[in-house]
Amino acid sequence: MTPQYTTLYQQIKSLIANETNVVGVLANVSAALREAFPERFFWVGFYLKVGDGMLKLGPFQGSVACYNIPYGKGVCGTAWKEGRTLVVPDVEAFPGHIACSSLSRSEIVVPMYDSAHQFWGVLDIDSTALADFDEPDQEGLEAIVALVMDEIGDLM
Repeated sequence: MTPQYTTLYQQIKSLIANETNVVGVLANVSAALREAFPERFFWVGFYLKVGDGMLKLGPFQGSVACYNIPYGKGVCGTAWKEGRTLVVPDVEAFPGHIACSSLSRSEIVVPMYDSAHQFWGVLDIDSTALADFDEPDQEGLEAIVALVMDEIGDLM
C-alpha cells in the first residue's frame, strides 16, 4: 500500500475498533476516506444489499445519490454480479452506467464480503476527473473494506 493508504488504514482501524454501530462505522469510514482525498474523491459511500436483487443507499459523504441499484446494473451492480472490484476510467463509456450525478467522471467500486464470503454491499467512490483511480487505490481500498468487514461483517 502507498504511505497515504497505510496511514489511513491505521487511522480507520483505530476509529472502528470494537464498534458495533454498523451505520456509524460506515458513516465514519466514508468521512475518513473523503477527508483523506478531498481533491480526488467527489463522492464516497456504501450501498448495502437488501433482499436478493437490490443495493440500497447507505451512509455516504458527498452530493445526493441514487437510492436503489439493481443486481447487475451500473458499476455497483456489476461489481456485485462479477464479485470483483471495478475501476472505471470513464463512466460515460461504461455500458449501463447509472448517472446519479452528472459531475462523476470516473469510479471505483469494491465489493464487501463477510468472513463466510457472503456479499453485503459495495464501497463506491466517484471522482470528477477522468481515469482518477489506479492500482494503488484498488489495493488500498480493498484492504480498508476487508478491515471494515472484519470488524462489522458479523453484525450486518
